[in-house]
Amino acid sequence: MSEPARDLRRGNGRTGLISWVLTATGTVLLWLIFSLLFSIVVECVGMVFWWPEQGVEHSRIMVQNEVRYLNSESTQSLLTSNTSRFAQHIADKIHHLLFELTGFVDLVRWLSVPPKPNAAGWPDALHSFYVLGADFVVATIQVTEVFALRLAILALATPLFLLFSLVGLVDGLVQRDLRRWGGGRESSFIYHYAKKFMMPIIVMSWVIYLALPFTLHPSAIVLPFATLLAITVAITARTFKKYL
Repeated sequence: MSEPARDLRRGNGRTGLISWVLTATGTVLLWLIFSLLFSIVVECVGMVFWWPEQGVEHSRIMVQNEVRYLNSESTQSLLTSNTSRFAQHIADKIHHLLFELTGFVDLVRWLSVPPKPNAAGWPDALHSFYVLGADFVVATIQVTEVFALRLAILALATPLFLLFSLVGLVDGLVQRDLRRWGGGRESSFIYHYAKKFMMPIIVMSWVIYLALPFTLHPSAIVLPFATLLAITVAITARTFKKYL
């Protein structure tokens, strides 16, 4: 094989890796944005149809419950020594990025101030329109805070996913060795499909928890999906080919 052909293949390998990293990062960001937008839409629709008696208080209660879970359940993690402070830091950063840097907070403050009595035209119309949707604006901000707190909780739960995956990997490798020395049959079909399910399981756990329109204990989402991930990893390792 000629040297130019080898260099071309090496270059394609490097480009493929970079492309994969960028694609994966973009996909994660898109799913996070989708979860945030979906939760905001569900909250606004719920304020009109499902919990009109609560109104904007529904999202405020969700914020309080998420903070309570952080303060009461655990105070330390492998990622930080103070989970509550870590989550609040994430929430403040996201609030600053989405609402302060974009000028959204300044716009809301400007619209909330009633115009002068003799003022007419578009300032008065904008203020009247804001008054009608003020609760939805507040709910949007509070739902975003809930999203940020849940995102921090999922980040803190990452070591749990890794631990469950490690347990599943060890169990799967043991089963693979037993199959190898016992002359068992292997199935590439099961291996390839089990390998493809690992990333969707992680993405589903994040999307479902982040988009929930009600308060739910994090363990009710994290533990089932971590267990499902461990089972998938175990199946993938168990059905890996016997000989390399």
